[in-house]
Amino acid sequence: MSQGYGIELYFDPAMENQPLKTRSLEPGTYWLTAKSVLILSKSNPDLTLPLFSCPLIDPLKLENIVKTMSYNAAVPISFTSIGTIPDDRNVLFFALTPSMALLQFHSQLCDALKKEGFEIGEDYRPGSWIPYCLVAEQVPKAQMAEAFTVLRDVKLPYYGYAMDVGLVEFSPVRKLYSTMLGTKDEE
Repeated sequence: MSQGYGIELYFDPAMENQPLKTRSLEPGTYWLTAKSVLILSKSNPDLTLPLFSCPLIDPLKLENIVKTMSYNAAVPISFTSIGTIPDDRNVLFFALTPSMALLQFHSQLCDALKKEGFEIGEDYRPGSWIPYCLVAEQVPKAQMAEAFTVLRDVKLPYYGYAMDVGLVEFSPVRKLYSTMLGTKDEE
């Protein structure tokens, strides 16, 4: 049974592969690379928009909202800094400087979700949401300093586009639906 659903933006191939070269903090453990999310959570590097933890959600309603959002053009994205969240998940991420297009896309999505009766968590509401791309999670506390050193050497900023919007189920992460931005899916 699903623990929840998330709506995500996926990057163009150049941006997805640029941020880091494959590098291990310790042989066989954590890979700090644009592909790390593939290794750690079995999904593409992404920018997470609202998450929903209610198991009673109808994923078809969410899929219809995602289809509607695909009418938007590709969204410019720029990774500009590195960061972590001060909690026990030991997360490392690339922070994004939100463009006006990204903020408008997010606001439109939240409006569409509210219109359909979805409650958006405080962390994902316009004005509170902090856009980032997960690089690694559950990094051992003793290796956080080394991980930051690796990330600090990445030449930022990186510029690109969010080209696709998708719906995922978690945990574990499983993509349910995705579509390119700037298209209108044929029913």
